[in-house]
Amino acid sequence: MTFLQGFLREPRGVGSVIPSSRFMERRLVGVAGLASAESVVELGPGTGGTTRAFLKAMPAGSALMAIELDPLFADHVRNTVRDPRLVVHQGSAEHIVQTLAAYRQRSPQAVISGIPFSTMPAEVGQRIVQAVREALAPGGCFVAYQFRDVVARLARPVFGAPEYQEMEFLNIPPMHVWRWRKPGG
Repeated sequence: MTFLQGFLREPRGVGSVIPSSRFMERRLVGVAGLASAESVVELGPGTGGTTRAFLKAMPAGSALMAIELDPLFADHVRNTVRDPRLVVHQGSAEHIVQTLAAYRQRSPQAVISGIPFSTMPAEVGQRIVQAVREALAPGGCFVAYQFRDVVARLARPVFGAPEYQEMEFLNIPPMHVWRWRKPGG
């Protein structure tokens, strides 16, 4: 219900009408390699369904930072997802590098984004993709799941062609899933 209320309150800032399915969560966990990730950033955790799935898959001693623009969603995740490995920050994904530094977090092995690139100004999307690349650890991956392909177009000049691209049909709505990797590592 919180998710639907967020969509009705600010439809351009929420990527879907309902949270991701368990099939989408499993796909994201696998594509991002969370079973061995020590540091992960989630952009747009919404009400925390994917956040819970990520924490369940991540090893003990790892860290997950969730960056959420919507203050009500950020408070909801902060108050309902109880895990000492989680840090919830209310702010823009454009400032991922500064946010990681402010919380003394390591460069992430994975950044996973469900934020709706198709509803934001292209310049903002470009700045977010560039900030993700800057924030990632060498060899780290950027995973995006979206209804439309705007993020793929924005990421191409920064990351090149995706190394992974599939559809998750067992989600409402079905979503594209992409993965790009930062060189090095």
